[in-house]
Amino acid sequence: MSLKLTYASMFNPPAELHQKFDAAMQSVSSQLGRVHALHLAGDDHAGAHNEPRYSPIDQRILLGQFALAGADDVERAMAAAQAAFPRWRASAFDERLRLLRRAADIVEQRLLEIAAVLTLEVGKNRMESLGEVQETADFFRHYADDFESHRGFEHALPDDPLPGWRSRNRSVMRPHGVWLVIAPFNFPLALAAGPVAAALVTGNTVVFKTARDTPWSGRLLAECLRDAGFPAGVFNYINGDGSDVGAALVRDPRTAGVTFTGSYEVGMAIYRAMAGGAYARPCIAEMGGKNPCIVTAHADLERAALGIVRSAYGLSGQKCSALSRIYVQHEVADALIERLLAQIGAIQVGDPRIRENWMGPLTTAAALRNYIRDVPMLSASGARLLAGGERLQGEAHEHGYFVAPTLAEAPAQHPLMARELFLPIAMLCRVADFDQAIALCNASSQGLAAGCYGSEAEVAQFFDRIEAGVLYGNRPQGATTGAWPGYQPFGGWKGSSTTGKAIASFHYLAQYMREQSRTLVD
Repeated sequence: MSLKLTYASMFNPPAELHQKFDAAMQSVSSQLGRVHALHLAGDDHAGAHNEPRYSPIDQRILLGQFALAGADDVERAMAAAQAAFPRWRASAFDERLRLLRRAADIVEQRLLEIAAVLTLEVGKNRMESLGEVQETADFFRHYADDFESHRGFEHALPDDPLPGWRSRNRSVMRPHGVWLVIAPFNFPLALAAGPVAAALVTGNTVVFKTARDTPWSGRLLAECLRDAGFPAGVFNYINGDGSDVGAALVRDPRTAGVTFTGSYEVGMAIYRAMAGGAYARPCIAEMGGKNPCIVTAHADLERAALGIVRSAYGLSGQKCSALSRIYVQHEVADALIERLLAQIGAIQVGDPRIRENWMGPLTTAAALRNYIRDVPMLSASGARLLAGGERLQGEAHEHGYFVAPTLAEAPAQHPLMARELFLPIAMLCRVADFDQAIALCNASSQGLAAGCYGSEAEVAQFFDRIEAGVLYGNRPQGATTGAWPGYQPFGGWKGSSTTGKAIASFHYLAQYMREQSRTLVD
């Protein structure tokens, strides 16, 4: 198969890939309903009790019974990671790289089966699922390569100018200890694997708390790391609710650092907790966005409409980078709306196991409740609904969380223009000129991703003036979505990030270590 799978290249896969995915889906479907344990200190553990999880595609499909952690399991995970840290920290540089690359190989070997699980568990279409699994493997390789290229982040420094003595200086980066990784439900594999790989390659041990809504993918990641040969206790998989298990892990004094992906409210609570105590501990939090796109009078409207629809409605809008706000110059607004409505009307919404269905269900019951709550607001405060705005009914949709891709036109001050929705809802606002569009984009307290369709000069201005961390110009593959390790670093500004350092960037791995200056006098 010649396709190099990324989020930018997944739109025209070979027929062979579809055939293999269908076979994998059949195999995985024969394994539904099994019991899945926690993985702590190198062994499986039953947890406090099991919880049934059902597919958002059809609530009659029992995915399995998944162990939930109790207080004893939290203690076991933390104790195991702490006990494993000294030996892992001292492990050979090449051994860590070998294990990360072995994990990447195993993920790739299981790519089709894990992707089928993601489709069943999250509701992603097949190409989004395949892309996430490949991204997971690429994260392990990328961070191994990055750590190797930096030679472990050790640097010899000039000797002190001491006559009669030799004073040798060195800067050495050292791991913190037990690192907690908390993953979201929308990318439960890739956004777990990225920080897990970063923490492990830099010498930290890991306690990974999966999202309670999507525990199967987290369990599969644990199995890949187990089978790669990581020593017992170096990686621990735990499942439970954020308000008790997650909070207990954050509060534990043995937690040396945290990587969290999720909502602003939870991320900031974790950040404040990590800043308290006897001393501040590092917290890398990616907390979503209210991502805008500008369409100027000079834009290629066909390209803009394609990129907007892919970005706003891919994964049912449940991406932190999903397009939420469209600012279009009034001269071309009607023409853009016409093209958007045509594109939206062509979206097939349904069971994502079926190849032709591009948009699947919402992943959680909470997301469905939020959609039902927010839709009435789309016709209030001066806004008008242009497309969608309904929960889909009928035999193909009635047992799942299916909703229509939704577009509304609204004034700039509409309440929903300021709130992250995490739903397949895009809002369009007419603007007088490019300067007004930039000002409205930057008025948000968040700054993750942003896009622009316009002339070369306008895109150059956009890159210079926009307050966001991930920028795309004239991109049909997605107006604000589609970053891939090794190609586009991914991280936000302002309320979208606690660090301003992007995932898979030149600056990411160093966050998992602290610097030590060493001077030896001969």
